[in-house]
Amino acid sequence: MLLYPHLSVPSQPFILSSYRRFQLMRFAIEEINNSTKLLPNVTLGYKILDFCSDAQNFPGVFNLISDGSLIQPWNDSQRLTSKMVTVVGSYTSTGTLSVAPLFMMDFFPMVSYGAASSVFSRKNNFPSFLRTVHPNKDVIEVVLRILREFNWRWVSFLHIDDDYGRDGRDLFIRTIENTEICLAYTKGLDQDTGYYEVFQQITSLKVNVLIVFAPEWTAEALVEAAIKYNVTNKVWIAGDAWSLHEKLPKKDGIRKIGTVVGIAEPKMPIPGFNDFINAFRAQTQQENGTEEKFCNQACNCSNHTAADIINADPSFNFPVYSAVYSVAHALHTVLQCETGRCYRRITGVPHMILQELWKTNFTLLNQSVQFDENGDPSFGSYAIVFWNQSGEAEEVGLYRYHSSLQFVVNRTKIQWHENGSVPQSICSEECDAGFAKKPEGLHKCCFSCTKCKSGTYINSTADPYTCHKCDDTEWSEAGSTSCYRRQESYMPFSHGGAVVVMLGALIFMGLTAAVSVLFFINYKTPIVKSAGGPMCFLILGCLALSSLSVFFAFGKPTTASCVLRVLPLIFFSTVCLACFVVRSFQIVCIFKIAARFPKILSWWLKYKGQWLVICVACISQAVLLIVDLSVSTPHPKNDTQGHPDIIIHYCYSNLKEILGSLVLIVLLIILSFCFSYIGKDLPKNYNEAKSITFCLLLLIIIWIIYATVYVLYPGKYIHFIYGMAVLSSLYSFLSWYFLPKCFIIIFQPEKNTQQYFQSLIQSYTNIVNQ
Repeated sequence: MLLYPHLSVPSQPFILSSYRRFQLMRFAIEEINNSTKLLPNVTLGYKILDFCSDAQNFPGVFNLISDGSLIQPWNDSQRLTSKMVTVVGSYTSTGTLSVAPLFMMDFFPMVSYGAASSVFSRKNNFPSFLRTVHPNKDVIEVVLRILREFNWRWVSFLHIDDDYGRDGRDLFIRTIENTEICLAYTKGLDQDTGYYEVFQQITSLKVNVLIVFAPEWTAEALVEAAIKYNVTNKVWIAGDAWSLHEKLPKKDGIRKIGTVVGIAEPKMPIPGFNDFINAFRAQTQQENGTEEKFCNQACNCSNHTAADIINADPSFNFPVYSAVYSVAHALHTVLQCETGRCYRRITGVPHMILQELWKTNFTLLNQSVQFDENGDPSFGSYAIVFWNQSGEAEEVGLYRYHSSLQFVVNRTKIQWHENGSVPQSICSEECDAGFAKKPEGLHKCCFSCTKCKSGTYINSTADPYTCHKCDDTEWSEAGSTSCYRRQESYMPFSHGGAVVVMLGALIFMGLTAAVSVLFFINYKTPIVKSAGGPMCFLILGCLALSSLSVFFAFGKPTTASCVLRVLPLIFFSTVCLACFVVRSFQIVCIFKIAARFPKILSWWLKYKGQWLVICVACISQAVLLIVDLSVSTPHPKNDTQGHPDIIIHYCYSNLKEILGSLVLIVLLIILSFCFSYIGKDLPKNYNEAKSITFCLLLLIIIWIIYATVYVLYPGKYIHFIYGMAVLSSLYSFLSWYFLPKCFIIIFQPEKNTQQYFQSLIQSYTNIVNQ
């Protein structure tokens, strides 16, 4: 078995925590060799190479895999006779990347306890690679949970400038892509990094949270520089490679840099390991030699006591321990040791071990050790640690994989550097409700706040940058987070005003019916004949039919109601006005024109001119209405501009399209008014002209008032005003033209005689002749 510890790097000749892991490898193998259950009659041998440099480790590897002086893929003979069955290691991702391809080409099993780069999960490139350490993506997930737990959204990411660090950075950037977290600053750290400039940049960006994704020797240099350059009041999130550092939490000035929160594997004591170290140190001190015989390397570690080794950073201890045991369990199955003895003549062991490693499923220190389809561990958890005032990494939380309760942090255990309160790390203060974010710069965390205008709202959860316009049926005040349904404004049939108007229309129809009956009974009397005779019934019928339009003025408008609220009024009013034109002309013709122009009177009587004029007016208006309604039909429309919180339902009619019909009505009014005005001095009982003139004046005044109110107040009560205008017009004709005649018929019958009318005509003739 080939073991790859990482005892040194070029800048630091000896790393105590790695030396501890190296001793743990030895302990695990000796524990297995002494076991009567696991590989009972098999003794594991091992060769340990110190992976001290990414570039200087190749001679040892080449010597191991070479065939004499040649390095080439192994043939079947080499695969069957090789005593090396598995490689365990190495610790760093970059170091593993440099040697792993040499083993992958022969599908030689390689179990790493520290290489966390996500590239090793690609089985197309690393088909025989497994690991007992969680990949970087799992650590980044825990970092994200911590950031969200304390609402830190403006962070920096400092990483070692190698494959491990760059992979962590790239994963972090992808992970926060669709979150509220922004990466304000990132920097790869190496031996030549100018830490003063790094901290200057972080200070200028007002970043208060520093994520440090680096091994312990890089983190040491960074933290020592922070103390040196008086960097204060920051939150440091330590990766699992240095969060359990033994010396840094006790270093002078460490409290000034702020609060250190880290991610670490839970401290898991390994039974017998401390006794192993104590016995080992006692033996080496007695022999007064070096450890060369134990690791095949010159390694003078005599100045480190057993306590130093035991108390060193315990990071990755269980991954080391479980990596060795994974190989042992796989070998146990391959050698068919279930019967109590192992069958040692089996050949092709490395490939068979690889197959069994994929099936790994055993319990070690109450942990179920298994690998997923990518060769990554499907077991374990992470502890959230806090460097307390005593210089210890105190566990304050836990992140469990494959658990319903994944992430828990006990906030009360963390002593923050800012008066005990959780520090903030944001670029811009969160906008108040009803305000939209306006981006400033490249980062989504940096923004100004703009209040949403009335008629708009913002849904900060879905889109915090846009004020969305409310629907036409909704409204909102400035700075709203939702829209409210607008109140619909129209006059329902149950409204008091609508009831009054409709009741007035019913009374009007009853009065017209009563007048019609009275006129029919007294049809041959002079008063009925002077009022127009049969034309009176046409006028009364059209007035009654005109009143029907008010019944369609209420309720929620529809296309049908919009048409019917104007069509009866326009058409039947045209008939009425045509009748009044004819009546006023006849009166003038009889008393003013007949004597001077007898032929006109003769032609008028011969061709029944009054009915001809009425028919022409009716047919013209009917044609105009058909054309108008075909071009532009009155239809319901909503006024959403007048009032922010109200929708006014009304009927829209294009005045340009019905201009012909209105012009015809106006023309009839003018003609009727002119003829009636000319006959204003006629005999009293024949003086319908005065009544018509007064009715027309009222008609003009009423609709001028209505038009003015309509322009100034386009609210729901305009429907009530419209109904009142219609009824007022109709009542004016009934009251001033028909009711006086009814009064004479009922209360002054002596004036409703032929002799009385003849006397009035005679008096008028005498006056004219004088």
